[in-house]
Amino acid sequence: MLEKRVELEGLKVVEIEKCKNDLKKLRDEMTSRGGGRVNCPCKYNFSDDGKKVTPRRDVPNYPKYTLSQETVEALKKPTFDVWHWEHNEMLSCLEYMYHDLGLVKEFNMNPITLKRWLLAIQENYRNNPFHNFRHCFCVSQMMYGMIHLCNLQEKLTLTDMGILMTAAVCHDLDHPGYNNTYQINARTELAVRYNDISPLENHHCAVAFQILSLPECNIFANVDPEAFKQIRQAIITLILATDMARHGEILDSFKQKVDNFDFTNEEHVTCLKMVLIKCCDISNEVRPTEVAEPWVDCLLEEYFMQSDREKSEGLPVAPFMDRDKVTKPTAQIGFIKFVLIPMFETVMKLFPQIEEIMVQPLRDSRDHYEELKQIDDAMTEVEPILFYRPIRQALFKQTLSPPMQ
Repeated sequence: MLEKRVELEGLKVVEIEKCKNDLKKLRDEMTSRGGGRVNCPCKYNFSDDGKKVTPRRDVPNYPKYTLSQETVEALKKPTFDVWHWEHNEMLSCLEYMYHDLGLVKEFNMNPITLKRWLLAIQENYRNNPFHNFRHCFCVSQMMYGMIHLCNLQEKLTLTDMGILMTAAVCHDLDHPGYNNTYQINARTELAVRYNDISPLENHHCAVAFQILSLPECNIFANVDPEAFKQIRQAIITLILATDMARHGEILDSFKQKVDNFDFTNEEHVTCLKMVLIKCCDISNEVRPTEVAEPWVDCLLEEYFMQSDREKSEGLPVAPFMDRDKVTKPTAQIGFIKFVLIPMFETVMKLFPQIEEIMVQPLRDSRDHYEELKQIDDAMTEVEPILFYRPIRQALFKQTLSPPMQ
């Protein structure tokens, strides 16, 4: 009842604070009786430590940040430095994006429900080196930036904007840090549940809608049921599109449409949205080097954790994940040249304005890593010389020295 009252009187700060205190007292009392925290009895229980997905049910308590005009403008650009922000600040930025795009008004969202939903999202990203809440924020911020850069508000509906942003926010929920190949080879619970078909992406969707099924976290609660069914299907389609095993199939489909693209054609628009979330998901190299390069270290750390586990379990190990075989330049060059640049250049045909801000940084990044590889190769050639030179010099001196008496 108190929670409902907070929702009904969401703008009355004094009332909210009073209800917060009352709720805290109630929770403390429940805990003292052995009731514990009130959680969703979520059926999803995939994790090594048995921790269940537990969306928050309390009144959101992260502080409200007033974003400066400088931050507001920076949020719209790929140059935004995602490393300078704490979780609470990232939550406030995401909240701002939903308000700024008009999504709160379009879907008649309760502002407190939006806060609570964002908190639940943050809580259900794990502390992996790469696939964590900061990555979620990166992808969502890049999507927000692409919406502005490509003037998508003029070409797509507000419902499409909501689908793009919500899919970006939810796209890696409860990622365990081990990819689909591991899930399938290790025959994990997820691989069995989803019949080896995009097990992680299916899991991300399931967790997303498990959270949205909670009345206190349902940002689409005031949407017509039939419209919600379409929104749900569209979000699932986008999250499933982030499985890199489907990269070639999705990009080829978009290439066939891009030269005669029709924004009134539902199939064309769906394909564009799939490519947009794919771009945002793997867009770190679009960012400045000082922002992008730490992400490579994070990804390699996650890869090495997986390959070490695969070795210990006798499973196949991908060369690009093996700490004994991969280097930062070799990991990035092929990915930038054969995945990132072709995809972004295809999008550039539809939105030429991204060339300078997104495609050129990718080309610069490719050149940067190719230079690093040349240095690495040169060092590899020099190392044996440096190692053997003292031995050769010693042998040479020995041949010149006079015979022993």
